[in-house]
Amino acid sequence: MKIAVGSDMKSHVTDVVVAELRRRGHTVEVFGALVETPALWSKVAVEVAELVAGGTFDQAVLFCWTGTGISLAANKVKGIRAALCQDAQTAEGARKWNDANVLAMSLRVVSEPVSKEILDAWFSTGPSTDTEDIACLEYLQAAEARHRS
Repeated sequence: MKIAVGSDMKSHVTDVVVAELRRRGHTVEVFGALVETPALWSKVAVEVAELVAGGTFDQAVLFCWTGTGISLAANKVKGIRAALCQDAQTAEGARKWNDANVLAMSLRVVSEPVSKEILDAWFSTGPSTDTEDIACLEYLQAAEARHRS
């Protein structure tokens, strides 16, 4: 799988996640402060989200201090469902119920072991095939079309 990884700051956790994704066999390209500094979280998020929405990458992992800003910015791009995940259970739910395609994590609170647990849950879970879950995503797609034309 082709994964884009972006952040407004480089840290031990960003390095661990990039290495872990590569170890798992994914093709990884880095953006933002993982390439050069300074990097605006809003710019990194939108750039990476546009690449995922356009099909250049299958999914993305984004970081900022809280994870909130980068997830909000990524969600401005049509077709992106960025989920801020602080633990494995949230990551599993984001993939299962929301078919999230961008994983956002906080540099402040996510540790190395937790980041690996989050990746385990994210990549081992696919979208739900439950009728109600599918209907929820279809409703969101219709809402997005109405509000982003």
